[in-house]
Amino acid sequence: MFNSGLDVDTLSRKTVPDARFRGFVASLIAVREKRYTHKENPDMQLRGRKHVAAVGGAVLVTLLAAACSSSTTNPPASGATGGGSSPTSGSENLSGTLNASGSTFQTNFQQSAISQFKSVQSGMTVNYGGGGSGKGRTDLAGGTVNFAGSDSPIPSKDEPLFKGKKVLYFPVQIGPIAVAYNLSGVSNLKLDPKVLADIFSGKVTTWNDQEIKALNSGANLPGTKITLAVRSDSSGTTQNFSLFLQTAAGSAWTLGSSSTIKWPSTAHAASGGSGVAQVVKTTSGAIGYVDDSTAKASGLSTAMIKNKDGAFVAPSSAGATAAASAVTPKPDLTFTTVWQGGATAYPITYQSWDLVFAQQPNANDAAMLKAYIGYLLGQGQSLLEPLGLAPLPSNIDSMAKAQLDQITS
Repeated sequence: MFNSGLDVDTLSRKTVPDARFRGFVASLIAVREKRYTHKENPDMQLRGRKHVAAVGGAVLVTLLAAACSSSTTNPPASGATGGGSSPTSGSENLSGTLNASGSTFQTNFQQSAISQFKSVQSGMTVNYGGGGSGKGRTDLAGGTVNFAGSDSPIPSKDEPLFKGKKVLYFPVQIGPIAVAYNLSGVSNLKLDPKVLADIFSGKVTTWNDQEIKALNSGANLPGTKITLAVRSDSSGTTQNFSLFLQTAAGSAWTLGSSSTIKWPSTAHAASGGSGVAQVVKTTSGAIGYVDDSTAKASGLSTAMIKNKDGAFVAPSSAGATAAASAVTPKPDLTFTTVWQGGATAYPITYQSWDLVFAQQPNANDAAMLKAYIGYLLGQGQSLLEPLGLAPLPSNIDSMAKAQLDQITS
């Protein structure tokens, strides 16, 4: 039988200083005393105490090495730096893994940033799983990820899930929500908030409806049935698109604003921005809302939307930047960029944050989060425009960098 040579108390207090590992170490040692049978666990392929103990010993050795390595990594010096550089020192070599999920709006940026970040911290691994803003927030509350991407703040109904823990909001990107459509022979389509509200609430059902014609003089609009492409998952893109309709269309929009909406029964729902883009691309007469970077990557046509100043503006990085320039964040760095004024402002612009617990379980996790989020707020901002996204306004970026010092262990 495997003999650890140490009792659980010794392992917990001396060998493994990280509290997250201690319970698991104890369970590995305790497993040597448990007999597994096919009746107790039909899927268990290990037979006999001797084999279980051997496996437990091997895992324990690996775990102890990893725990000791983690506990000896020192966090970088605190303090945000200004300008375009990352506010953490690249000379501090960190090692470990950060896991994240959430906003599909962030997916393209995160993938690009993760790849480039390897040249800054080669010993770190960052995994970003997407899944939608709602999933990211739920995963963070459940402790299964280190940070969550979210395009909207935590809804009040979900706040109890976080058990009073302080959550920091780090804005990382701005971008347009495109209204993508599939209509052969029709380009430069123009739509305004009221027509969009009537389309997405099911009141306007064909492309040659008089409401659409009135905005598109001279366009050859067919009598094709309109197919709505919407999100099936809890989505920050849905939250912000419906907030735009609620704010800009007024009484014409009656479905409210939320990360999930009860769409007309004829709508085609799909998971993630890429799912909505696929529905639009493969369905003649379809219209859907999707972040512009995904729409462009999918080769979709996008409509020009009438903004607050009365101009029809196509989705672009420049239009998103113009909209965000008018924003004043709240003290917690939450804000909204939909329906902002300005002749060149794109009216369905939105933002995305990385959500992090202020109090981290150990110094290494805190250091890694500061390093990676610091990179997103520094050098990483230069990656956004080539993706069809927009960097943060300098004042918001500076406030976010200054907040990095609040991540502690």
